[in-house]
Amino acid sequence: MYQSLLFSHSILRWFVLASLFYSLYKAYKGYSSKLPFTKTDNAVRHWTATIAHIQLIFGILIYVQSPIVKYFWKNFKAGIENPEIAFFGILHILLMLIAIVLITIGSALAKRKLNDSDKFKTMLLWFSLALIIIFIAIPWPFSPLANRPYFR
Repeated sequence: MYQSLLFSHSILRWFVLASLFYSLYKAYKGYSSKLPFTKTDNAVRHWTATIAHIQLIFGILIYVQSPIVKYFWKNFKAGIENPEIAFFGILHILLMLIAIVLITIGSALAKRKLNDSDKFKTMLLWFSLALIIIFIAIPWPFSPLANRPYFR
């Protein structure tokens, strides 16, 4: 089951990234062109947050089953000294939780704004911050923190 979750989590990351990029594109276009915030824009906002939350659930399920994380917490002193083990033991989950919180806040605030321009601006700000954190927290093949392949 662990391997299936890990595979799903790896694939789902691309949906999170695609939805964030698309949301940011729509938000930038809407804000800069002073477009109305349509039902489609609202659906993009909503589905971006939903996809991110689904990814979070997969991530938490992996976290509680991960042999790396289990080793980290049983051997904290040794684990914290190993960059890759420390990355998966604490840094990855902490940064991703922060990113999901930012997406959630941004989505909720945008939903409640009365002005269309403010909705786009709110999405643009909060989703951009989340995307930056997500890029740092993903174990890319080129990452100095911990690296994994693009696809598991």
